[in-house]
Amino acid sequence: MEIVLQTEAPPLRRDSSGAWRVGNSRVLLELVIRAFEDGATPETIAQQYPTMTLADIYGVIAYYLRHRDEIDVYLAERERRAEEVRGRIERRQGDMTEVRRRLLARKKALVS
Repeated sequence: MEIVLQTEAPPLRRDSSGAWRVGNSRVLLELVIRAFEDGATPETIAQQYPTMTLADIYGVIAYYLRHRDEIDVYLAERERRAEEVRGRIERRQGDMTEVRRRLLARKKALVS
């Protein structure tokens, strides 16, 4: 029997916010790539995110390894946006040191 090779697109889809998601799951591409870069195997990633198939995880990692520069640019942009949002939230909330101190004091009083 002869094997017929077929070209397959990576198991990625872009959501309405512009984020890339893996397969039919809601798992973000950056979560899979960061886990892989941190040393997780595809099987471990599948255990962490059971809504993804092992085949999709391998496919995403293979695509990343072949297109690392492009994916790294995407990941850097996502991180930049996250920092921007984090900064906006922190500016709105102000200094939370006093609130944290009061909550810890209340918790300590309840435990004692």
